[in-house]
Amino acid sequence: MPRLLNIPTSKPNCGSVWVAFVLLGISALNTQAKIVLTVPQQVRLSANFSTQQLTISWFGGEATTFDLIILRTEFNETVFYNTVPAVVNQDGGRHQWTWTSVEPLECTSLSVKIRSRDGITKSEWSEPQILEGRDLPSNSGHQMYPQDRVVPVGANTTFCCIVEEGKEFRELLYGSTKMNVKRLSRRSYATTAVNQNLSGRTGTNVICLFKDLDKLAGSVVFVGYPPLPTNFECITHDLTSAVCSWDRGRDTNLYGKRKTKYSINKRDCEVSKCVLPQWDGNWTLVAVNPLGQYSLTYSAELLHRVVPVAPDKLAGTTHAWNATVQWQWPYDSYSTLALVCQVRLASRNILLNVSGVGVRSVFLPHLHPNTKYRVRVRCASQNHFFKWGNWSKEFNFTTRSSAPEAPDVWMWMNRDNTVRVMWKPLTQWQSHGVLTGYQVTLWNLEENEKQTSNLSPKDNSLNLTGWASITGDKKAIATVKAKNAKGMSQPSSIMLGVIDDKSAPLAQTTYTSSGFSLSWQHNDNRTCSYLVEWCEAVCTPDCTVDWIRLDAGSTHVSIKDSIVKFQPGVRYNFSLYECPSTSPVLIQRWQGYIQELPRFTSVNLEINQQYCDVVLSWEEIPLAGRGGFLRGYKVYINNFSNFTLLADLSPKIRTFTVKDLPTSTYEFIVKAYGSAGQDTVSTATIRLKQCADGLILEILAALGIVTLLLTIVSCFCYKKRRWVKMAFYPDIPEPKLPGDWSRTQGPLDVKPFPHSMVHIIEKPERDFSKDTLVIIPEEEDYDGEGIGDEPVDMDEPQLLRYYNQVVDERPIRPRFPDSSVSSSSSVDSANTDVTYTGIQTSHSSLVFPSESQGFSEGFQPHSGLSLSSGDRGQGYHPQMHSVALGGNLASPEPIVQPHDVGSGGYKPQNSWLLDSPTEGDENSPAPSLGSPTSVASTQFLLPDGERHEEKRQQPSSATSWFTNLLSSAKP
Repeated sequence: MPRLLNIPTSKPNCGSVWVAFVLLGISALNTQAKIVLTVPQQVRLSANFSTQQLTISWFGGEATTFDLIILRTEFNETVFYNTVPAVVNQDGGRHQWTWTSVEPLECTSLSVKIRSRDGITKSEWSEPQILEGRDLPSNSGHQMYPQDRVVPVGANTTFCCIVEEGKEFRELLYGSTKMNVKRLSRRSYATTAVNQNLSGRTGTNVICLFKDLDKLAGSVVFVGYPPLPTNFECITHDLTSAVCSWDRGRDTNLYGKRKTKYSINKRDCEVSKCVLPQWDGNWTLVAVNPLGQYSLTYSAELLHRVVPVAPDKLAGTTHAWNATVQWQWPYDSYSTLALVCQVRLASRNILLNVSGVGVRSVFLPHLHPNTKYRVRVRCASQNHFFKWGNWSKEFNFTTRSSAPEAPDVWMWMNRDNTVRVMWKPLTQWQSHGVLTGYQVTLWNLEENEKQTSNLSPKDNSLNLTGWASITGDKKAIATVKAKNAKGMSQPSSIMLGVIDDKSAPLAQTTYTSSGFSLSWQHNDNRTCSYLVEWCEAVCTPDCTVDWIRLDAGSTHVSIKDSIVKFQPGVRYNFSLYECPSTSPVLIQRWQGYIQELPRFTSVNLEINQQYCDVVLSWEEIPLAGRGGFLRGYKVYINNFSNFTLLADLSPKIRTFTVKDLPTSTYEFIVKAYGSAGQDTVSTATIRLKQCADGLILEILAALGIVTLLLTIVSCFCYKKRRWVKMAFYPDIPEPKLPGDWSRTQGPLDVKPFPHSMVHIIEKPERDFSKDTLVIIPEEEDYDGEGIGDEPVDMDEPQLLRYYNQVVDERPIRPRFPDSSVSSSSSVDSANTDVTYTGIQTSHSSLVFPSESQGFSEGFQPHSGLSLSSGDRGQGYHPQMHSVALGGNLASPEPIVQPHDVGSGGYKPQNSWLLDSPTEGDENSPAPSLGSPTSVASTQFLLPDGERHEEKRQQPSSATSWFTNLLSSAKP
């Protein structure tokens, strides 16, 4: 067993390994032999310069894909590099691939190389093949490519310019646009026009300019559309041939040799129509131009596409009211064809239809005499209607004449109540021929009298002024007939008579786009027709009048222009009549303007002065002077400083009065106005004279005012009489003594000065009716010794006793009151004894006692008087008191009154007023103190200082009168 294990086995193992390696090497050699690719051989280039396509073909062995590179030879710039599949041409076994260039192939030389590729394995490049361009030195001239290129709208086209040898490139223009260029070679430059628009009829120029301006290169490009025909169909006219037609669709913008060409069933045709000798039933239309082609097909049966031709050789037979038109057909086949024909009267725009087998004529009824007509005819297949044939040529004919129609007759009342018979002129349609005239007959029914007048064809009215004796207030009928060559018309009659035009209501109407709109209410009980008449408001006897007749039951009508031509600013009258033919009755009236204008003639303004007023008057504006409805008048006044509107008056008021104007010059303006405004103004100027009545009234008014004021002042003064007295007639002020006078009552003895001596020159008889001075004894007599009947020594000074007496402010009492009154009127006062020596007095101021009367009676002053030094005095009142010369001054006996004694005493009295009016009442004593007065000087016996003080106090008294006036409540 171990021997068996030791059998050597190394040789067989080594041989197996060696065999394996050999096999692997052989396999690797075989694999390497399979992936070796052949280089493409026999490369050929074939260029289509019009389409800018380069076709490359070669032998490439077993490879299916190839790397292709195209270079610009001169600059060695890569134009295209890609791996492309190649198709093997079954005829020659060559690989082939086509490349389309952006630039024209003529621009520069191109080099092409190819190599085989299988995955990542590729062969070597083939030898370069060169497509020579036109920029070679052998072609030294300038060139431009492409030439006369046709491109669709929106395409991009690249142009190149080859510069002449020795020249320099300047710029390249597309139309008038300067383009950006790219240099392809030493002499070649290229540009691209993007999204091109339609070119002109002759194309768009592309120009290459050189720096040498005497030369340039250029090209033309045509931009358009491919063909797109529509509505292709085929019909037959003669039941044998086919006539095919179509619409060309949109314009291709290509003309001349580049235009679209058409063919039907491979037969060349015209642009939009093609006639085929036989009916094929199926047709194909092909349209071709440089940008493409388009085809349409059509199929139909012969009898379903019959369109008759236009009738030929029209003729007619005419009468007054109808006519017959005949025609002929060019094809005999129409004699068995059912047709429907349409006849059109062009003058009346009427269509008539006639049908039948092979129809050749038509009867035209309801025509009008002596009227021209134009007729055209067209037909179509009746059984299988497809479309109408063409219209025939126009045939003209005129119907024969006939008697005219009866004219439309109406009457018109002139302003002088004469009647005008009118009729509307007959139109050519109504005259039925050439009119020769009119015959008018007036027939008086009561007297059965007729008169006839023949008028020319141009007349359309007859004024019956000369026939007034026939018509008068009697009934008459006017009859009108029209005449032509064929006879007279039927008569038209109208009943003549006066129509009341005042009772019918009058309204205003406005003009709209449909005319003047008139409306009224219809009376159901009436069956008569209506007539609406209109004319200008200012209508002369020969003015134009128009009217329209309406059926019974009508309630509305719109009036537009007729023989009366409506004009702006002219008023027109419209009248509605009922039963116009038998007994016309006016039931409604209107007035209106087609357009109101601010046009009014100036009024004739008259101006007058009546007393103190100005009266303006003017006449009514005539209708011919109104451009619209008058709405009123505006009156203005201009006093050359301002312009004022005085009144806005209604149209019916034509007078205006301006009252109470002061004397001056005035200008008055009157303007008429309407809805459209106001126009011309009327002015009048007047200078007012002094108004006598006004002056009298002013005087009377002044007198009345003065009288009233005097009455008021009198009443006031009467009620305030006390104040008036104190203000204007004050009492004489009493003396004002300085110092304190508030002491007990007693006499004040004042010694007379030497210059106060009084010498008695005569002794008049005593008059008790006058005040007298009482001689008072000297001081030594005060002890009670009486003087008795001893004569008074006139050479010695005498003592006059002065009594300060306050007199109330009541009115002055009688001179000789009784003792009681005198006593009550005096108050306590200090006695002032003043000695007067040799005072020469008047009869009233100095009285001597009678011999029988002595001076033994004492002089008793008033008691109960309180002294005060009042600041103000109102006057000095002297009084006379009878005094006994020998009396006791201090005796309480009453003062002797003048009627008891023969001589009166001197009574000084103070009448000063108090500061307050209430203190001066009659029942309250006045506390003011009187002041002595010198008989010789008649001045107050006051010191100078007091006199000046009194003057200073006077203004306060003068200014208090108004306060007293307001505060005084007592009369």
